[in-house]
Amino acid sequence: MSQEPFASNSPTYDQLLEELKGIRRPGLPDLRRTDRPALRAAAVAGGFCDGSDDAPAGIEALLREAVRRLGERDLLGQAAAHTFGLLPDRRGAPAHDRRKMAAAVYGVTPERFRKQQEPQVVQQLAEAVLTILREPPPFPGKPGSAGQTPGPGAGAQTSGGPGATGQSTIARNGRTGRTGQEPPLRVDSVPVDARSTFTLHISPIELLRDIEVLVSSENVYLEMSKTFRPTVSGALRLAAAVRDPAGEIVDDVLARELAGWLRAHGRPGLPIRPGTVVPTAPGTLAARGVRRIYHAAVATPRDDTYEVRPESIARAVSACFALARAERDRYQPALSSICFPLLGAGRGGLAPAVSATWLRWAIRDELARDSRWRVHLVVRSREIAEAVGAL
Repeated sequence: MSQEPFASNSPTYDQLLEELKGIRRPGLPDLRRTDRPALRAAAVAGGFCDGSDDAPAGIEALLREAVRRLGERDLLGQAAAHTFGLLPDRRGAPAHDRRKMAAAVYGVTPERFRKQQEPQVVQQLAEAVLTILREPPPFPGKPGSAGQTPGPGAGAQTSGGPGATGQSTIARNGRTGRTGQEPPLRVDSVPVDARSTFTLHISPIELLRDIEVLVSSENVYLEMSKTFRPTVSGALRLAAAVRDPAGEIVDDVLARELAGWLRAHGRPGLPIRPGTVVPTAPGTLAARGVRRIYHAAVATPRDDTYEVRPESIARAVSACFALARAERDRYQPALSSICFPLLGAGRGGLAPAVSATWLRWAIRDELARDSRWRVHLVVRSREIAEAVGAL
């Protein structure tokens, strides 16, 4: 896509503002029933859809990205996410409930929010959409490839289909890169076996978007890593926490819910069986399209180290899929994607190749039972990806 048509096809601020006002009350489910040409054009120009049947999903992805630009921990971003139902379990919420939650972000009444803050929230969301459109498309298409480039967080099919080649395609996701680092990579269609594939992300797990279930590696006491440690557990704990305007954590969501689970099951201070999986809410990661965090207890403390038995990884993968199947239909749309890190390969001390081998074996077994899931694997570096044979 060249810069010239990208710019000329972009809608105006006034057009976007009018359509955002129009979807505030009916919410996202109305996108399928009523055409929103300006938002549809913006989603196409931004590379979120091709403008046909995927327009509603593309518009929703565009708005999620715009909320991220406003700041998922900023008042404007949080209020926008509530206003338009961009949080788990809030997509189909009535307009007055969404307004009430957005008003609570500012600590005002819904009526005061409607008159004062809400207009600014909608205006700034329109500005954020325009900011996205001013940038080059994140996945420049080749001739004849329009509509085939995956959007942010998109997953590969879990089984081979017509036209599937089994070849890996590397794509750079420029939207999630961090200053001074190479932007995260996504490698699609990495084979699990002859019939199934997963999507590989070379990225910090907390930067992933629109993957509904993220799996965290924990010890058998469900004691999460400290937020300053460079671990999957610590990164997710920090990213999910609720902060005040000064940036201080006011709700350690994941650790709080795990402590509640331990109390409810009579296990405070006691270990649980390796391979056990405990679900929690995603905290502020909900703004990135995450619906659940599954905490897989695979590491057993041994003096100053941890022991991770490979069979615990297999049990944890099986438990994750069993839990996801049980929770799938509680959400609209239903849960369909899950992402695993290399369980036990961090402070657990397990070699990445060993962890990956057991993960692939267990994932293959689960996909043979139910191939509807879009499976993702996340590692932190290209070297690790190459070490586990994914590149």
